[in-house]
Amino acid sequence: MELKIGDVNIDGKFVLAPMAGVTNEAFRIICKEFGAAYTVGEMVSDKALLFQSKRTIKMTKVDEKEHPIAVQIFGSDIDSMIEAALYLDRYSDTDIIDINMGCPVPKVVKGGAGSALMKEPDKIYEMVSKIVEVVKKPVTVKIRLGWDNNSINCVEVAKIIEKAGAKAITIHARTRSDGYSGFARWEYIKQIKENVSIPVIGNGDVTSIEDAKKMFEETGCDAIGIARGVLGNPFLFRELNAYFEDGIILDKPSNQELYNTINRHYELLKSIKDEHIAMLEMRNHVSWYIKGKTGSAKIKDLCNKQTDFKVVLEILRNYLGVE
Repeated sequence: MELKIGDVNIDGKFVLAPMAGVTNEAFRIICKEFGAAYTVGEMVSDKALLFQSKRTIKMTKVDEKEHPIAVQIFGSDIDSMIEAALYLDRYSDTDIIDINMGCPVPKVVKGGAGSALMKEPDKIYEMVSKIVEVVKKPVTVKIRLGWDNNSINCVEVAKIIEKAGAKAITIHARTRSDGYSGFARWEYIKQIKENVSIPVIGNGDVTSIEDAKKMFEETGCDAIGIARGVLGNPFLFRELNAYFEDGIILDKPSNQELYNTINRHYELLKSIKDEHIAMLEMRNHVSWYIKGKTGSAKIKDLCNKQTDFKVVLEILRNYLGVE
């Protein structure tokens, strides 16, 4: 199952979609190890890149184990977006430059970035075409259905993005006003696929093999981006690959593998962040990793009270009955 984005060959069709505060280097490596075809880092601000924010520069760092990978930028000013893209082109090891036109967060759209750009098709064309013109790496764009239910224009925007020279498009099948609520409307992914020739990556509500099978069948999309569906479940990438490549349905991970993955995730986080910050972030991840297991709510509450992750690991070791 191969996918080609510009001159980047991608082995597989299941992509880790970006999530702010989640898809950092540690989580991306975990997902890559479990079979993500490529990953997209959490979005970074064009202005922060240009001001050489140490935190932002660090967010664009790519580990050699991560290729292929996309780094995603957001902003509303065309000139600064061009400069940010040029920075990634010259100084980042990213393989793909992704432009965010889908984020619904108020502080992002208030400045005219993210999904606010869906209201300005002409500006989208100018921004994408000018970035494509100056960078060597392939450019991709992530969009939503539109600003709200009265202005669904994703097909028009997708055509514009293709005309501007982007090499792939990801569509989160909700409007900005939907946020992350309700159901993704996959019929629009199908319409986009029917109207452009570049790869279309469908995104929204895929959390299982059955969901992925249904999305491929209903939309004809070239690949599937998964975000919330792999929170606490990076093993989903392995399951999807086994099913779609070999027709095999794998067993769910054992408690021992689950524990080992949590431990590895923490060690990776600790290598890139302050130990206290890593511990705080991992408490969130632990709740996702054990969600749905018998008695997990009490264990989650207990783990969230701890300030030493070694204690959290001991709690999990006893709870999961592992070594």
